[in-house]
Formats: sequence, structure tokens, C-alpha cells
Amino acid sequence: MPDLMIQAQPPLEFIPPNFNPLVLRVAQQVLPMWRRRHTAISQIEADNVEVLVDLYRQFQEGKIRFLMAFRHPSVDDPLCLAHLLWRLVPQVAKQQGISLQSPIHSHFIYDRGIPLWAGSQMAWLYSRLGGTPIQRGKADWMGLRSIRHLFANGQFPMLASPEGATNGHNEIISPLEPGIAQFGFWCAEDVHKADRTQEVCILPIGIQYRYVEAPWKAIEKLLSELEAASGLPVEEGSLELTPATQTLTPKAQNWLYCRLYRLSDRLLSFMEEFYTRFYHQTLPTVTGDTTPPSPESATHLNEGLAVRLQALLNVALQVAEEYFDLSAKGSLIDRCRRLEQAGWNYIYREELKNVKAISPLERGLADRIAEEANLRMWHMRLVETFVAVTGYYVIEKPTVERFAETTLLLWDMVTRIKGHSPFQRPRLGRQRVQMTIGQPLSVSERYPMYQASRQGARQAVADLTEDLQKAMESLISSEA
Repeated sequence: MPDLMIQAQPPLEFIPPNFNPLVLRVAQQVLPMWRRRHTAISQIEADNVEVLVDLYRQFQEGKIRFLMAFRHPSVDDPLCLAHLLWRLVPQVAKQQGISLQSPIHSHFIYDRGIPLWAGSQMAWLYSRLGGTPIQRGKADWMGLRSIRHLFANGQFPMLASPEGATNGHNEIISPLEPGIAQFGFWCAEDVHKADRTQEVCILPIGIQYRYVEAPWKAIEKLLSELEAASGLPVEEGSLELTPATQTLTPKAQNWLYCRLYRLSDRLLSFMEEFYTRFYHQTLPTVTGDTTPPSPESATHLNEGLAVRLQALLNVALQVAEEYFDLSAKGSLIDRCRRLEQAGWNYIYREELKNVKAISPLERGLADRIAEEANLRMWHMRLVETFVAVTGYYVIEKPTVERFAETTLLLWDMVTRIKGHSPFQRPRLGRQRVQMTIGQPLSVSERYPMYQASRQGARQAVADLTEDLQKAMESLISSEA
């Protein structure tokens, strides 16, 4: 949601899915050109596509209903999934001599907030591609009914991210939201009530991004820009590469990590002072060694950064929660979702359905509330960026991808603090995408437990969510 949205508005309307085959055909033609011009993706590959081909065959034969649950490390994921369904699945089906009906497509679930920052044209496009929106921070009954109907009766399979949002990490999966498992059991229930024999399953799909050529110089340049923006002296040094592998020498790797560490410490210090001085919050004192690792030994693991980061994220949410009179319950992600919905409730107001019925004075006060709510939601947006950050990600495995991901997350933070939009990230280099199709998890086999009792239903949802988490984690490649 853009920071400039400060006026009170009528309540958000549900955007019904309105699939249009012509729009799909145009999107299929435009996608390759769009991807070349607007992303850093140079190639997309996928493993085990034959599993997905077989599921589509069974779906079209009326034997199954299924949902594809995909990893969500990047905003480019939907383009990669479109390439998978529109290009790779038909290609593999043809190679295997399997005749699939066109189009190979999916209904999909998207965050109702996307059109607020991406524009109304995105709402139009998503609707006509068969997408259905959901408001994540409340019981969005209209959105839930639409998802349930499409899963059980839609023209295509479903597609959704159980992480709920991007986390900026190729090799860390955020805790999964239980909604995906619940949708699976609702579908099984609807199929059972309709006396249909279709099996219901959820298919995990992994997505990872790798740089075609290691962009060490681009990372170092971006670090220099962030150091300058943070008031740090920009360090001069050499990015020495090992000739045979074009990887950083240990000395250069240690030097770059020290700079990343120093920048992280600087930003944490700024934000700690910001919240203690101006919001009167109390942050715990971190004891122990807080000095950065020496250039000669970047294996020094300082737990202080991780402790400080988690304390800062908690305080940032508390500042917003106090304003909206919310309790601090659940995980960071849960708290972010509730805060987002609270902010929307202050901005999108029922009484503004008929603007003519309120006085200019009431409208002015409503705009003031909307402005303040938007400012408080800024704290939540800052936390959203860092929900998956551990503090150990780079030092555990100092690959170019992990250096790049962490540096870009810090860029997101600095950009938000400066009051700009973080949606136009710098491109550090060309990337190749590797998708991996997992094995389907049966929902139907678990349905008897779900159906037995309320306690059984809760346990079935929790177990399926845990199994899906493990399945998605197993699809992460350890490729360096």
C-alpha cells in the first residue's frame, strides 16, 4: 500500500473472478516480452513437471481437485508460475503423448491489497484471469466463499501461496498460514456432500532464483550507496575473485561481510534510538560481545544482532498496536495481518459509502484518521520486510544469493525510512529460476479425521499445514 494514500475512502469492494479466455490469450502472448523488459529473469526451468501434467490430466478427466501451493520468495513468482503452466506443462505433456485440453491455467488467490498499490488495472486483469481476492487480516466471508467455490467447482485448479506474502529469501520458508489446509478440507467436504468421488490434494511447488553471473560488484556498489545514506564512511577495498570459480576470495568475503554487519548494526542503532526517544519504548539491553567480526575471521557469529532485531520488530508492532488498541497476540505475521486490517478499517469506512450524506467537517476528520492510520501502518510494513530475517542467514552460508537477498532487504528498509516506495528494487544481475514440483499431499485421506469432531478438524488442519511446510522445505536446493 503506498504511503501517499491518506484520504478516507468507501469500504473495499469484493472483486469477483470473471475469467475471460481472450484476456488469457493476450496475457500468454505478452508475458515473454513483459518478463524480458521488466524483470531480471533470463531463463526458467522446472523439475518433475510430469507430476503436474498427470494431475492436470486427472483434473480434466474429473477425477481430482487440487491446489498448487507455491513458495513465494519474490514478486516475480506469478510470472514464473504462468510460464510453468502456459509453456512448460503443455511442452512436457506433448513430449509424453498426453493430450490436455487448452488452456492450461489456474484460478488463483491474491491479496486484496495488491490493487491498492499496483493500480486498478491490476484488479481488472486479475479478475479476468480468474483470480479471487482475500483480505488477510479478518474473516473475509465473501472472499472465503469465492475461494471455496472455485476450489470445489472452478474451471481450473487453484493456485496460492501458503506463506501469504514474499519474504525475500530463497532458502527460508516463512511459517505457513493454516488457510490453505482449511481450503483443502472445505473442498473435500463439498465434494463429499455433492456425492462426487473426486480426490482432493495439495501440490507443493518450490521456486528459487540464482544469478547467472555472480553480481559481487553490484552488491558492493549497493552497499556503498546504503552506507552513504546511513552516514557511514564508504570503505575502499578490493573484490578479489578466485580465477577458477569466480567466487570471492576468503579475504574479500570477510571484508564484504564486515561491511554488511556494520551497516546492519548502524540501521539497528538508528531505529532503536528512534523508538526509544520518540515513541518512549523500552528495548532490552543486549549483553556480550557486540563488536563486528574481524576482516580475517567472518566466522564470528554474533547473536546480539538477531536478539536486537527481534526486539526492535516487536517494539515497532507495539507502537502500531497501541494506536489501534490491539493486543500483541500470535506470531509477527499474525500481528502484521491484524494491524493491516485495523488500518484498512480506519481508511475504508462504511459511512463513506454515501459521501454526500456526511458534512465537509466529518470528511475532514475522516481524512485525518486515515492519515494517522496510514502512518501507523508504516511501522507494520517495516516489520513485514524482516519477518524471515534470522541474523545468521549470510554467515551460515555466504553465497552471492544470500549476500544479495540481505543487502536488498536493507535497501527496502532504508527506502521506506526515506519515504519512498520499495517496489522498484535495484536489479543486481540476470537470474535463472529453478522450480521444483513436489509430490501431492492427499487431503481426502485425512478427511475422516477432519470430519470426526471439532478437535479432529483442528488437528487435521494443523497436521496438514505441518506436512506441507516440511514438503516445501524439502524442495529447497542447496546448490551454491
